[in-house]
Amino acid sequence: MNWTELIENEIETTYPVTEALIDMVDGDPLDWKPSTGSNWMTVGQLLYHLTDACGAAMRGFVTSDWGMPPEGERTEEETLPAVTSVAEAKQLLAEDKKLALEMLAQCREEQLADQQVTAPWNPTPKTLGYYLLLMVGHLGQHKSQLFYYLKLQGKPVHTGHLWGM
Repeated sequence: MNWTELIENEIETTYPVTEALIDMVDGDPLDWKPSTGSNWMTVGQLLYHLTDACGAAMRGFVTSDWGMPPEGERTEEETLPAVTSVAEAKQLLAEDKKLALEMLAQCREEQLADQQVTAPWNPTPKTLGYYLLLMVGHLGQHKSQLFYYLKLQGKPVHTGHLWGM
């Protein structure tokens, strides 16, 4: 298996499972977040983050367009954006999956294996394929976060929901 096949297989597995978990979110508790601890996203913020956790970051690695203002023009971090509905989250997730596949299609196998890139959050160079795979993993991490949000809300989720079984 090569980088392209590996990353595409992960995309084709992770997005549908994420969408199925989003389907389990009721429209009402979009402002819900765990009551203990601090620095939690609301459900609406988490759903929004799921929709830009992979494809948008892959665009950054492939095109160097991170969708952020230049370093000197950045302001203090504001409130994280949130979706206003489950339907919006599903639409944005579908768009992000399309973007992820488009970005992957722009890469030659040799690029994925050999091109060294860095991330805005990590100056250590790694291969393009490795970072693209990490972005699918990033989506997977937040998919797991949604799974536990649903569990904490008393929804009838089980391990099969987490893995798409």
